[in-house]
Amino acid sequence: MTNLLEIEVSTNSQTEFVDITDKVKRVIADLNLDSGILTLYCPHTTGAITINEGADPAVRRDIIAVLNEIIPWKFDYKHLEGNSPAHVKASLIGESVQIIVQDKRPMLGTWQRVFFCEFDGPRNRRIWIKAISG
Repeated sequence: MTNLLEIEVSTNSQTEFVDITDKVKRVIADLNLDSGILTLYCPHTTGAITINEGADPAVRRDIIAVLNEIIPWKFDYKHLEGNSPAHVKASLIGESVQIIVQDKRPMLGTWQRVFFCEFDGPRNRRIWIKAISG
């Protein structure tokens, strides 16, 4: 199985972490993927994907607060569109993650969830998913 799939994510804020774990689980179910690897890839230069704690929303707020502190919106950026901080944040977090699938479920830790990270919203975004069974 080497299908390329796509999921859509709508964001509501300039900076936001959107939990996409349930969408990932639906992809696994739709593919009837018993075991393998999922690669999630963000084709946007001002968005990212990460896996982190999802039980306490304060974790997401803390990550955003620290990113905003170390990557200020006001700086002598040269990029003309005015969204350089979003590009820097996306580069730091990263554009992809891989998830092991076993017994038709993503192998995430007890508190882990998968997040799309918006840094230049609100926008409609997409994430590409490549599934490899094995």
